[in-house]
Amino acid sequence: MKLKSFFLPCPSLLLLPVLAVVLAGCESSGKKPDVMAPPPFETSPGEANVPRLHIGDVVSITFSGLPDPIDSQDKPIKEDGTITLPDIGRVKAVGKTIGELEDTIHNLYVPRVYLHLNVTVKTSSDRVYYIRGEVHNPGRLIYAGPITVSKAITSAGDFTDFASRSDVILTRANGDRFKLNLNRILDGEDPDPPVYPGDQIEVGRRIF
Repeated sequence: MKLKSFFLPCPSLLLLPVLAVVLAGCESSGKKPDVMAPPPFETSPGEANVPRLHIGDVVSITFSGLPDPIDSQDKPIKEDGTITLPDIGRVKAVGKTIGELEDTIHNLYVPRVYLHLNVTVKTSSDRVYYIRGEVHNPGRLIYAGPITVSKAITSAGDFTDFASRSDVILTRANGDRFKLNLNRILDGEDPDPPVYPGDQIEVGRRIF
């Protein structure tokens, strides 16, 4: 008598086609950031004129309503978009309005640390952006108004002799990253993206 062999498909193999379809759907539905579009917190619907906090802004936080006064805190918004406060640690500030940051800080303190607390946030600092790498004057620049990447690089003293104009990285304050070719931009082949407060521009170095 002959014995027949039966091979049952591995369950994990049966799942592969389904997984491929799901991943393909997720990939196709993802929307690629537009380098020419402002960050989301720049143009929130119905709030176009409401100023929002950016990396480099300095916020002054005052606490009131407590039996024992707490010293006010002057905190710069760090490159990760946060400030650090006593007892509650890091607080995300970038992209928030003043009122939103007040609510966030209040809710982190009350009722975990204090039963009652009033929080007031103010900012009077200049908005800034950053340029690093192969430019003559890298560092923190004041955002005085609308400016493009090529003009921002010029404001930082222009490229050094070692700069790779085809290797420029623009990082938005919200984390979106774009690789730019300044040769194409300066030749008019690619658009010249706008720079916003909190943005970072990194100019790479040529490999000889």
